[in-house]
Amino acid sequence: MDVTALIDALIDREGGYVANPADRGGPTRFGITQATARANGYAGDMAVLPRAVAAAIYQRLYWAKPGLDRIAALAPKLAAELFDTGVNMGPETALGFLRRALNALNRGARDYADIPASGLVDTALFGALAAFLKTRGPAGETVLIRAVDALQGARYVALAEARPADEAFLYGWLANRVG
Repeated sequence: MDVTALIDALIDREGGYVANPADRGGPTRFGITQATARANGYAGDMAVLPRAVAAAIYQRLYWAKPGLDRIAALAPKLAAELFDTGVNMGPETALGFLRRALNALNRGARDYADIPASGLVDTALFGALAAFLKTRGPAGETVLIRAVDALQGARYVALAEARPADEAFLYGWLANRVG
């Protein structure tokens, strides 16, 4: 899997500078929030955040740190979906969706043991994923992507229900992030 191409495509989808007052993330460029940029050493004007800085942040925080390279070795399309979900909701949330799906799909722990519901990629998650894919074959990756998408969509609706200002974003989230 070419993570550089994945990041480039994400940056293209995220677009340039945005400062929507309804967005709790504040000013963003290429989808990188000001808080994330500052936490990663960028002190300049967000309107001119260099693309290369955004790409490096995505590579480090949203691909390498959560361990999506390990997921990509087994299920590259799933890794790409988790990357996109993680950018929008946080890697822990994206991987939590995968953990929930794996636990619900293990047929009462007959195929593999339940795993903790939270955390990044670790031995338990990787082992459960490998066992699931071995049991279910190539179609298993598609089923996991659908499960992650379903959980993501449900979370978006819940966010909009809990915070009316997020209703402004719901259509775009569902149209551009789920599926």
